Amino acid sequence: MIKIKTEAELDCMRKSGRLTGDLLKFLESQIKIGMSTKELDRLAYDYITSFGATPSFLGYAGYPASTCISIDDTVVHGIPSDDIIIKEGQIVSVDVGVILDGWQGDAARSFLIGKCSEEKVKLVNVTKECFFKAVENLSDGTPLGDIGYYVQTHAESNGFSVVRALTGHGIGREMHEDPSVPNYGRKGTGIRLKSGMVVAIEPMINAGTFKVEFMRDGWTVKTQDRRPSAHYENTVAITDKGAEILTL
Repeated sequence: MIKIKTEAELDCMRKSGRLTGDLLKFLESQIKIGMSTKELDRLAYDYITSFGATPSFLGYAGYPASTCISIDDTVVHGIPSDDIIIKEGQIVSVDVGVILDGWQGDAARSFLIGKCSEEKVKLVNVTKECFFKAVENLSDGTPLGDIGYYVQTHAESNGFSVVRALTGHGIGREMHEDPSVPNYGRKGTGIRLKSGMVVAIEPMINAGTFKVEFMRDGWTVKTQDRRPSAHYENTVAITDKGAEILTL
């Protein structure tokens, strides 16, 4: 069931969204070559809890960390570790979730570490562009399929592919609510978005094949061909005036 938020509830989500966006800006300022992904995760936990909030991911279905940190060919759900060291030339994607006063915020960014290949730079930039191509066309009454159409069209026109095995989602008091929000699809199809709906839109774009593999740890998802992937996500409210991005 899709949950429509009241204006008062949207105000609560604006607060959790703002904290989520600020967290990513903080992590971007702290990430550096030579640090472990576990060290970055600890910084995220300390930041979230210092504001009286709770990390959404920590303990979710048994997940052991406050962030998902995915490097290069890891699409999503990379588990932070003291043994994984951030190196120059990598794409490091950081996905974070925050619960503040019972309301969720969810967002992700892909960071380019030091000097990266032209392919990786283009991939990260196009992934971010995919998100904004989708959002700029959203309003009350827009078919859900338009989101995936704009993401897929922009990604594929740049020579990249769109992950199909994973999608965006509705969000509110729960991290994952209806509807599922695919990053591919046909324009004009699907349910109509309504003012008061809140969704996490999250293009996951691969340099090579769209196919992925789920690792034995039960979380980590890698590209099947082991070519790089990028991820860009924000929590977005549908309003009478269009889309409002809550996590920037």
